[in-house]
Amino acid sequence: MTDPAELLAWVRERERGVDQWLCSQCARTHVRDIEGKLPSDYWSH
Repeated sequence: MTDPAELLAWVRERERGVDQWLCSQCARTHVRDIEGKLPSDYWSH
């Protein structure tokens, strides 16, 4: 990976104290799963 902008597209997911990093393509593939884990008050802003 030579494009620094690609590094900015990675997503960190933390579950039960464990970090998991998703590349930009995986993040796009699983965006609905990621959104579904957000608390409902996140969407009220």
